[in-house]
Amino acid sequence: MKLSTLAAKPQLLSVVIDDEEVRAAYGEPLEFYIWDRQSMDTFVKLATIDYTNFGALTEIVKELVLDEEGKPVIHDDVVLPNNILMKAINVVVETLGKSIAAPSTTNKTEDSK
Repeated sequence: MKLSTLAAKPQLLSVVIDDEEVRAAYGEPLEFYIWDRQSMDTFVKLATIDYTNFGALTEIVKELVLDEEGKPVIHDDVVLPNNILMKAINVVVETLGKSIAAPSTTNKTEDSK
């Protein structure tokens, strides 16, 4: 297989945070979107991030946690509650790790970056 056959424009993946804490607080799972492929810059930031540096985590999550139109959920003075932010980080890392290991089976949209 030629490597060029794997190259494609990023597509949005639907990602869900669904656990007891989220259901108790919000009554339903929380949905957001991420790109199924990340730029090299974002990939390197994510791979080398110091997970004890909350400021750095917040900055990378701004680029990764998107709405259904591919726009950042976190911007300007709009932020997520800290516990949800940490859950989002975990789900993003888990989802991107799975997409590297195998072709994604998560819901894709036709939008591209």
